Amino acid sequence: MDMKNIPFGITNWAEIVPTEHKGETGMALWRTQQFDTLRVRMVEYSAGYLADHWCEKGHILFCLEGELHTELKDGRKFVLTPGTSYQVADNAEPHRSHTTTGAKLFIVD
Repeated sequence: MDMKNIPFGITNWAEIVPTEHKGETGMALWRTQQFDTLRVRMVEYSAGYLADHWCEKGHILFCLEGELHTELKDGRKFVLTPGTSYQVADNAEPHRSHTTTGAKLFIVD
C-alpha cells in the first residue's frame, strides 16, 4: 500500500452521510472517505445481509460489532467477531460475505 497525498486529518464518522448498497438479501450502509487512491469506510450490514457478488478487491477489514461470515470461492469459510480482522490482496481470492445478526466493520481498500 502506497499512501500519498493524505494530510493529517480527523474523521467524525457520524457526520459522514451514508450510502445504501443492496445485497442479494439485506443491505449495507457505507460511510466513505476517499484519500487519493485509498478508500476508508465504516460499513454497517443489516441482519440477513448476503453479498450479491464475488468480490476480487483487496481489503483490510476490522470487525467492530456483530459477526461477519466470509466465504472464499474455493470453499473456505471464516468468521469475524469484534476485535478480529482479515486482509486479502487485489485479485487474490474471490470472496463474499454474509451476516445473520448484522455487523459493523472498519474497512480500508
